[in-house]
Amino acid sequence: MANDYEPPLVLVVDDDDEVRTAISELMLSVGIEATCFGSTRELLESPLLERANCLVLDVRMPGSSGLDLQQHLAAAGVVTPVVFLTGHGDIPMSVQAMKAGAVDFLTKPVRDQTLLDAVVAGIERDVAERANAKVVQQHVERFGTLTPRESQVMREVARGRLNKQIAYDLGISEITVKLHRSNVMRKMQAATVGELIRAWEKLPVSIRETERS
Repeated sequence: MANDYEPPLVLVVDDDDEVRTAISELMLSVGIEATCFGSTRELLESPLLERANCLVLDVRMPGSSGLDLQQHLAAAGVVTPVVFLTGHGDIPMSVQAMKAGAVDFLTKPVRDQTLLDAVVAGIERDVAERANAKVVQQHVERFGTLTPRESQVMREVARGRLNKQIAYDLGISEITVKLHRSNVMRKMQAATVGELIRAWEKLPVSIRETERS
């Protein structure tokens, strides 16, 4: 994952040398770093893929297409925003791409500003998603420091249960619930119950479902 200090990076995949050069120069003209590839295979072999903030993909290329690549990345859990740029687009293609999460589906020739707007939107989406992922990871790590009983108490607090209700459900005293609740607030670094509830809701569904079972 890109760190907080790396500049935006756009990866361009197109089998047309002139198109790759034009897009790269356009990105550089506004201070966005761009690296180009002639095929999807070259992109997949690049270590830069993990750092990329946005992909600009041609739809039809020799070998694997841009749409194939989008599906491959999604299956692999790679959520880098994609902007499609093609000279052979049609409505079914655009619908497929957008349903799969593409930022935009543009047809060549495209205005420079239109392409830039789409790429910037992709970068902004990626920055937001990375920031959210970082917050989620922090909550997961903090949650991992809770004891099993504290985890149960956190779940019940997030459900809106009162201390006496939690005590009854768990078969412990209300004072013990208050102690566990205090520990949970401290370990999760939550100043209010609202913050604790938001932290719980940020946890992956797999963790929350495990606590419910």
